[in-house]
Amino acid sequence: MMHELTSFFDLVRSVDPAVLPRTDGAELSPHGTTIVAADFAGGVVMAGDRRATMGTIIAQRDIEKVFGADEVSVIGIAGAAGLAVELVRLFQTELLHYEKVEQIALSLDGKANRLGSLVRANLSMAMQGMAVVPIFAGWDDTCDVGRIFSYDATGGHYEESGFHAIGSGAAFARGSLKKTHHPGMTAEAAVASAIRALYDAADDDAATGGPDLARQIFPVVLTASVDGVRQLPTDEVARITEQVLEAM
Repeated sequence: MMHELTSFFDLVRSVDPAVLPRTDGAELSPHGTTIVAADFAGGVVMAGDRRATMGTIIAQRDIEKVFGADEVSVIGIAGAAGLAVELVRLFQTELLHYEKVEQIALSLDGKANRLGSLVRANLSMAMQGMAVVPIFAGWDDTCDVGRIFSYDATGGHYEESGFHAIGSGAAFARGSLKKTHHPGMTAEAAVASAIRALYDAADDDAATGGPDLARQIFPVVLTASVDGVRQLPTDEVARITEQVLEAM
C-alpha cells in the first residue's frame, strides 16, 4: 500500500514540484562582492572591499573578505558570505593539519588543488544560488614568484597572469588594473593599483563598496611574499587611499 502523504507540501512536491514557489537562497544570505589580486616584484597583494549585500540592501558595510590562508598564502571570497567564511576556516584548518601530519607544508599548487576540491563540494548549494567563488594567491618558494589562482563554481581553478578580480565589480576592477598594473612594480605601487581598482569598481557597481572616508572604512589589504603574509594596518591603507584619490 502506498504511504499516505499527510503534508500537502510533500504531496505537491511528489506530484509536481515545479508549481511550488521557488526559494532563492541568494536572496536570503548576505553576499560578498569584489576582490582584486595583483603581483609585484617579490610577491602578491590581495584587497577586498568591505560591503556585503542582500539583494538590493546593504547587509554589512565593514565585512572582511580577505584572509591569510597560511604563512605564505592568502584567500579572498565572493558569493554567499556565511558559506564562504566557513570554507576559509576549513581551508585554513586543512593546510595546518597537512603540515602537522606530514611535517612539511603543502606546495602552492597542492593548496590550489585542495581549495578547488572544497569549492566543488559546495556545488549543490551553488546550483541553488548559494555559490562561493574564491581567489587564491601566494608566494611559491619553488620558483620565487607570487602566483594567483581563480576558481569557478565547479571547483575548476586557473592560474592568472599579473592580476585578477572576482565578484560583481570584477569587470570594472580588471579594466582599471589593465591601466595601472605593471610587471615588476613595487609592493606599495601594487597596493595603490588594487585600491584604485576597487574604487573604480565601486563607481560603476552598486554592490561594491568604495573607501568610506566618513566612517573610516577602508579595503582589507594583505600581501604575501618570501617574508610571509602581512595585513596592512588601517592607517597605512588610509594613507595610500588618500594618495590614490588625490592623484585622480
